[in-house]
Amino acid sequence: MDFAIGTVGHTLMCMRGTWHDQVELFELDGSPLKDDTAAGSGTPGESPFDNLVYLDFDGENLTLTNVHFRGRPTTAKTFTGKLVDGVLVFDPLGPGAYKNIGVSGGPGILTFNSERLEPATEVYMEPDFIIQTAPNQRVRHTLLYRNGVATRTLTAKGTRLSPMCNVRHSLDPRGPEGPVHETPFTANIWAHLVE
Repeated sequence: MDFAIGTVGHTLMCMRGTWHDQVELFELDGSPLKDDTAAGSGTPGESPFDNLVYLDFDGENLTLTNVHFRGRPTTAKTFTGKLVDGVLVFDPLGPGAYKNIGVSGGPGILTFNSERLEPATEVYMEPDFIIQTAPNQRVRHTLLYRNGVATRTLTAKGTRLSPMCNVRHSLDPRGPEGPVHETPFTANIWAHLVE
């Protein structure tokens, strides 16, 4: 599928594959943060740690799975979405959640964040800024908000291990057998907004 350079679709096509992300957490002033449990992380734990990232995009549908494989207990989370009118629209993150979208900041730059500020974004919001710095290199940076307050940052420096993500990588702690992607992740932290 052909997309204009700099569009969301083009950048996602360029980022397909299996990635190794080396992840570090930071206080807001840039001091290293050893653990983000108190900061209210969606998947709390120690820092630094390593992720495998499987990013599958067919020109319309996105499936993205993060798997901790070093520095934290094994956890796999899958997120899904679809390109709609040139913007990535993630499937709902749970009852009452905000609408999470992916937009372009120009060639090789994506931002994943809420479409609008609303009560759900006061509960939890974590803008995700992703920059492909070379064909097989990228940086992902996030800023976590809990209860409307910024609590920590996260920076992942990624190297593409393969342009494909149809089989589990040898570093995957889940083992070589089984699907790469899990059931899409959902959370209940916003459910009280719809009760």
